[in-house]
Amino acid sequence: MRIKICGITNLEDALDAINAGADALGFVFYEKSPRYIEVKKAKEIVDKLPPFIQTVGLFVNESSKHINDICHLTNMQLAQIIDDEDNTEFDNLNIKYIEVIRANCKEDLEDLDENYYLVDAFVEGFGGAGKRVALEWFKDVDCSKLILAGGLTASNLKELKGYNFYGIDVSSGVEASKGKKDKEKMKEFVKAANEI
Repeated sequence: MRIKICGITNLEDALDAINAGADALGFVFYEKSPRYIEVKKAKEIVDKLPPFIQTVGLFVNESSKHINDICHLTNMQLAQIIDDEDNTEFDNLNIKYIEVIRANCKEDLEDLDENYYLVDAFVEGFGGAGKRVALEWFKDVDCSKLILAGGLTASNLKELKGYNFYGIDVSSGVEASKGKKDKEKMKEFVKAANEI
């Protein structure tokens, strides 16, 4: 199972996440988020990362041009896109991307195409609220191309056994405070994920 640790704001947390066993690091380019990171700072961190770690930029209701520009300037390898307002012209993106489904009910997970999706719980704000998606909504859903986010911690990952999610995404569940990761929580999270 792939593990992404999102909301990276400093190099120390990035390296601690990698050492804990994360496959991908998420950088939030949504200015209203407490985990927001400026372009220059994100690039400084990315430039110091070891190979084989995927960098993911998170965007909320942004134009394709904005996403292309930020990803180019920061060397992001993947864009994670919330597009509730239909601002993003996906055909105009120059970067690989994954769409976020902010699930409010089981119906939101029906009739998905063959793409990979990140599924998060719907909240009024965007991400990092620690709210969980109801696992019963995934009954009879092929989860092999779904990445689950929202309210995950080392102590509740065992509940995901048997669903066969492609990956999991954590932010608030491994934090000491908003925007600052906890090294031990990250280690415990990865260890629990590897036991699923």
